[in-house]
Amino acid sequence: MQNLLHNLNEEQLAAVTLPAQSALILAGAGSGKTRVLTTRIAWLIQTGQVSPAGILAVTFTNKAAKEMLARLSAMMPINTRGMWIGTFHGLCNRLLRAHHRDAGLPQTFQILDSQDQLSAIKRLLKQMNVDDEKYPPRNLMYFINSAKDQGLRAKDVEAHDDYNRKFVELYELYDHQCQREGVVDFAELLLRSYELLSRNQPLREHYQQRFKHILVDEFQDTNDLQYKWLKLMSGQGQINAGAVFAVGDDDQSIYAFRGANVGNMQAFEHEFRVQNMIKLEQNYRSHGHILDAANILIANNSKRLGKNLRTDAGHGEQVRVFEASSDLQEAQWIIEQVKNLIAEGWSRSEIALLYRSNAQSRVLEHALFSSAIPYRVYGGQRFFERAEIKHAIAYLQLMDNLHNDSAFLRVVNFPTRGIGAKALEQLQDAARQQGCSLYAAVPYVAGKAGSSLNAFIKLIEGARFETQHLPLQEMVKVVLDASSLITHYQSEKEGADRIENLEQLVSAATLFVSEEGYGLDTPAFLGPQAQAVAGTSITTADGVEIMDADAPLAAVMSPLSAFLSHASLEAGDNQAQVGQDALQLMTVHSAKGLEFDAVFITGLEEGLFPHENSAKEEGGVEEERRLMYVAITRARKRLYMSFSQTRMLHGQTRYNLRSRFFDELPDEAIKWLSPKIAQQAGWFAHPKAAWDEAPESGNNKIAQNFSRPDSGWRIGQNVAHAKFGEGVIVNIEGGGGSTRAHINFGKFGMKLLDLSVAKLEKL
Repeated sequence: MQNLLHNLNEEQLAAVTLPAQSALILAGAGSGKTRVLTTRIAWLIQTGQVSPAGILAVTFTNKAAKEMLARLSAMMPINTRGMWIGTFHGLCNRLLRAHHRDAGLPQTFQILDSQDQLSAIKRLLKQMNVDDEKYPPRNLMYFINSAKDQGLRAKDVEAHDDYNRKFVELYELYDHQCQREGVVDFAELLLRSYELLSRNQPLREHYQQRFKHILVDEFQDTNDLQYKWLKLMSGQGQINAGAVFAVGDDDQSIYAFRGANVGNMQAFEHEFRVQNMIKLEQNYRSHGHILDAANILIANNSKRLGKNLRTDAGHGEQVRVFEASSDLQEAQWIIEQVKNLIAEGWSRSEIALLYRSNAQSRVLEHALFSSAIPYRVYGGQRFFERAEIKHAIAYLQLMDNLHNDSAFLRVVNFPTRGIGAKALEQLQDAARQQGCSLYAAVPYVAGKAGSSLNAFIKLIEGARFETQHLPLQEMVKVVLDASSLITHYQSEKEGADRIENLEQLVSAATLFVSEEGYGLDTPAFLGPQAQAVAGTSITTADGVEIMDADAPLAAVMSPLSAFLSHASLEAGDNQAQVGQDALQLMTVHSAKGLEFDAVFITGLEEGLFPHENSAKEEGGVEEERRLMYVAITRARKRLYMSFSQTRMLHGQTRYNLRSRFFDELPDEAIKWLSPKIAQQAGWFAHPKAAWDEAPESGNNKIAQNFSRPDSGWRIGQNVAHAKFGEGVIVNIEGGGGSTRAHINFGKFGMKLLDLSVAKLEKL
């Protein structure tokens, strides 16, 4: 026991050893929350308060779940394979697999990732002859997912007008389509699981009795339905309710656009009658000046639960801030700083360039490429999202569930086998008339189209027959060969990488089988009878027999079904995966949960960071400030910030005001940098510009150019107006007493002012 607890600080120890009551752990960035969570689980098990099977732990990413299981295995000699530790989607998938009949799902139901969901919606709109310009598929997808995240079916959504009413109608049709095909999207996993527990009292009571200790990571990122699901699973409000150990940081809630509700933390404190709220404020990541900047910035947000990060690592270096004249100069400055860091011995993989919008990466990538600095960009396609992998997975999905129309349409004519748009139109008409899947409708299509479609069906059924006794990795090999995918990409000029990825799919299948507890020789496809035997069941106090999901997925799913679920869930995981010795480029959202020795936060301008959309949304600026807080706290040793007077975005030049966040940072933690000026004007265009520290700290301005000698004003100059506030001069016309200036006043927009009349203050 002593070994388990000996490295915890006072706050961490208090959290780990709390009594069996619901508690809220306010865990600041870099405060060791993962360690607290895993040690709490180990302590509960080691002290005999709960068995491993009685723990339910919810993580935000698959990566975090794997890390927690690995740490637990290292802490104590227990088999973690059957433990309920995973994401909301992963755990709900597991629950629905064990109780698919009660949930109204086929045993081999499949999960649509976001790409597949969008394809299914496009197909629905086409079948219903709906104008996809008036009702964009992506908008409909957001509408459906948002409704599900709130726990609302189509019948529960209020339609305020005809346009909204059409979305509701399409939502209902989409649900029918998914049910007919035996597929569920991510949001459906949670909603279907919640509905199952809500209406099935014996099942609900079984899991409430079983999971007396529920631990939740990243609680600030839960949405409304996830919070309801937790309340239901814990038996909140009942006499013998389970203890919920919620760990989160309201200052790092940055996913409102995905439905996250930071208010859940305060609701939890009230509704669960939390008596224990512990703040983890000791930071083990960043130096003092970095934490001072983060603390003072976030203090500007209202309705915080409140905490203040501290460190024993000393003040460290000040935060370096650079003002550039253009995004090109900003990129050049970053290149010079990166080169200096590398020359000092810093690892490239420990240097991160963060930006608010993906559109910013183009200029940075060009500068890095030109300087021959290896880099890696996040936000690109993950392995299971790549086109060639999606094609191979679709073949496997169709073998597992012949009625998956999305999978059918993806591969029926890929590689090309003479099945054109007209043949597919005939097939879809037949399926609509018969009320069946595309696969089942093939016999109703005559002529040449019917012959071609029948040949495809024989291909799939032949592969099913050939692989029925083969292990998963061998099945994948057969499918790659039978589908002609390898042959197809061999004929492509740049197909070598795609073939390599397809071969990697075999390795991924082998690894998955061994990690999930299947034997390497276990047949990939188990028929329903074999799967039923593999499952487990329990009898409730009322004598009701129900399936139990106590065992790992290997007990309730075939290797093929489990692997397909894994592929979909991995494709939906949003966190970046760090690797290879290259500079790391990513959005701030992607950087959540990561840390680096040196961090550059770029593009700190009004309208970009904070984003212009934030001004239109309630609480939008506070969310942007939390995002800035996340960006700052990614840095361990050195932090750079930069902004630019002009920036080319979406084909247009923008004239910028610096971000308001600079006014919220402590002067003593900031070091302003300026370019070494070789001549009075035009310094920013010099390709070999060198960078010096500014002679003074504070909010000094460094634009020295673009002035008109006869006016005393210059382009790029920051000014203040009594009515419009701060602005930046973006153009000057005329001269003498008739000089006029175009000034960008941020939220007040562009104004043309007569400089002889307007009372402007130079900043």
